[in-house]
Amino acid sequence: MNKKNYLFTSESVSEGHPDKVADQISDAVLDEFLRRDASAHVACETFVTTGLALVGGEAASSAYVDIEKVARETIARIGYTKSDYQFDGNSCSVLLALHEQSRDIARGVDRASEDEQGAGDQGIMFGYACNEGDEYMPLPLILSHLTLRTLADIRREENSPMPYLRPDAKSQFTIEYDGETRRPVRVHTIVLSTQHDEFDSDEAMAARIRSDVENILLPRLKVRLRPQTAALFGDDIILHVNPTGKFVIGGPAGDTGLTGRKIIVDTYGGRSAHGGGAFSGKDPSKVDRSAAYAARYIAKNMVAAGVADEMMVQISYAIGIARPCSIFVNTFGTSHSKLSDAEIAEAIDANFDLRPAAIIRRFGLKNPIYLPTAAYGHFGRKPYTKEVTFYEGDHEVRRPVEFFTWEKLDATDLCRKICPC
Repeated sequence: MNKKNYLFTSESVSEGHPDKVADQISDAVLDEFLRRDASAHVACETFVTTGLALVGGEAASSAYVDIEKVARETIARIGYTKSDYQFDGNSCSVLLALHEQSRDIARGVDRASEDEQGAGDQGIMFGYACNEGDEYMPLPLILSHLTLRTLADIRREENSPMPYLRPDAKSQFTIEYDGETRRPVRVHTIVLSTQHDEFDSDEAMAARIRSDVENILLPRLKVRLRPQTAALFGDDIILHVNPTGKFVIGGPAGDTGLTGRKIIVDTYGGRSAHGGGAFSGKDPSKVDRSAAYAARYIAKNMVAAGVADEMMVQISYAIGIARPCSIFVNTFGTSHSKLSDAEIAEAIDANFDLRPAAIIRRFGLKNPIYLPTAAYGHFGRKPYTKEVTFYEGDHEVRRPVEFFTWEKLDATDLCRKICPC
């Protein structure tokens, strides 16, 4: 009997969403510490609401960072630069509540031998990959992210064809999958809510925004897709644009924002398990972040190597202990390897060094690379290199730095060797 087709949905939020504003401030603060002190330990949390940003948490560093300046510049870069938004980087209040990191935590992290650096906390981290596209990510999430990145590009254009756009937005894609092959069949439903300026009439507003989404945004989105993915957009898509009818009040004025409240948007759109730990604002000694990046790297390289069509990797740690407590693998019945899932986990343990110091070294995680991760997902992004400013005392130094290193496909040969098919 044929298996019935099924639907799966993922969402994303724009860089102007209040939770993402908070994430970006936290990661911008972290980056500024790392520019000055590569060994800084930071756990920065941000709360934003109407006219206010509160930056708190812990930091242990020899460096001084003008956190208020960092917060204001980040808010303005996102696009909150007008008093009409009720949240303006130039005029909002910025309150600071950072204190020194607990010495009890530091005892577990710091070691005489760098390689034996302990995990910054206990916990479970998950990595995931599937072969639904070049990004090795779930298609509904990739489309949700790319839609909002395209919308942000349009908003920032000089003489924008959608001049009413404000920074806050959300997207959601429902994809129909073949019940037998588990491959995407078509785009079933798109939901897009975008903040906008006031219009003279609500009816004119709704008509204009929907028309622009259909005739400007979606065509630009499809141009950025591979032909196989663009072909999934048919004439029968259900499209909901600003379903409430109006979205003028948005951003932190419309809803409070908190660091770490969009962990599913940040990862796999609900297609994989999640250990519960957020990423933004945390230096890489926190395995919530660094080990999640390592788990993604392993899963992506395994799938790209043809070991499985889909793979989830779980890693667990104890605070103060360098080596993982456990590694778990689930290929969801899609494995092409001669090894069982448990044997694949053993092969990963034997061939990938998952001690925190080794992860940090492998992926260059002491560099100021985190602000770009804080919107549109930490995974499925293209690695790139660019010049970055560091501070050595009073001197500025420019050095090339690699971003999204955990997205590299440089371990596929190893994966094929240790997990033969």
